[in-house]
Amino acid sequence: METKKLKQIALDLKAKIETGLKKDGEEIQCLPTYISPNTTNLNGQAVVLDLGGTNYRMARVDFEDGHPVIHPENGWKRDLSEMKRDGYTQEELFKAQADPIGEIKIDTPEGTPLGYCFSYPAKSLDNGDAELLLWTKGVNIAEMVGKPVGEPLRKYFNEKKQLNFTGIKVINDTVASLFAGLTKPGYDAYIGLIVGTGTNMAAFMRSDKIEKLAPAHKTGAYIPVNLESGNFHPQHLTIYDEMVDANSDKRGAQRFEKAISGMYLGEIFKSAFPLDEFEEKFDAQTLTTILSYPAIYKEEYVHMARWIYERSAQLVAASLAGLILVLIAQEPSVKRVLLTAEGSLFWSRNRKGNDYSAMVTVELHSLMSEFGHPDVRVELLHMENANLIGTAIAALS
Repeated sequence: METKKLKQIALDLKAKIETGLKKDGEEIQCLPTYISPNTTNLNGQAVVLDLGGTNYRMARVDFEDGHPVIHPENGWKRDLSEMKRDGYTQEELFKAQADPIGEIKIDTPEGTPLGYCFSYPAKSLDNGDAELLLWTKGVNIAEMVGKPVGEPLRKYFNEKKQLNFTGIKVINDTVASLFAGLTKPGYDAYIGLIVGTGTNMAAFMRSDKIEKLAPAHKTGAYIPVNLESGNFHPQHLTIYDEMVDANSDKRGAQRFEKAISGMYLGEIFKSAFPLDEFEEKFDAQTLTTILSYPAIYKEEYVHMARWIYERSAQLVAASLAGLILVLIAQEPSVKRVLLTAEGSLFWSRNRKGNDYSAMVTVELHSLMSEFGHPDVRVELLHMENANLIGTAIAALS
């Protein structure tokens, strides 16, 4: 994609972020998270639940003098694709989440804090819980929309499993990545990014720059903000994007996610060849296979796969540039930014070209130079178990 178009997309997102910081209900929602993370000499034990799409993990995380320790024997994960079934209920979801708790050894008889990484659009509440705004990724448990997701689950654990979880903090996967980055001190700004099945960004912003906050929260301190940037409707989309949106279950929503994330890249590819037949499971991993072994695929397939893959990375870079411009506008001294990135697509590799993360980095630094900030450096952090670590920080804060 041309640099001129990418700059327009970055500036458009910047403007929409600034609008979302002023009032609720905007395209970029800019949802404040009312949890102040503590990483200074953090000590303690937390049980962490991670509902990332339809993958579910549970683990115990210990902090010793600010350093996280995840015990391999105290972890468990399973596929929860059953969530997508019509008629699936809150009771069924809670039961599925609680069933493996017996596999986790808890050493705090006086009670244990619970952290919940909940990777769906939710509004943070003052008490650290979160209210579900809407389901995405093919899930639709209608009875849970508009209600807190944390406290009912904590009560279910305590009542059904005779446990003593003393409280629950709910954050999404992007904010969890943001918090995990705090274990690496010394940066001027921190960003959490997800580019996998879906996409989103989060960052710390000065509370006195967030106009929509209640006066009590405008202390000048930094507050985590979940952008829900997957709902961004960027300029310069194509007829293929329109076709994917038209065939989606939430037409008109999550347009940025539909243009760049792993769940949809295969659909973009298939839209370009409507008369050809493809396997039903055709996703970002299939694209990287085509790029890695181009000799065994049609030339037009390889060309289209490369365009989709590279455009996704360019759009991610443009979105990051737009967010960084907001952070610089709030705090002109920002020079070093730590980007904690998660997601299978972001860290994907192919044998015949640049890795996705490398393409994002090169394009982002080029755009920051174009915007007159060549001295702003963005460093990538790929942290194993970032979701669990960041959520444990929230639980213990």
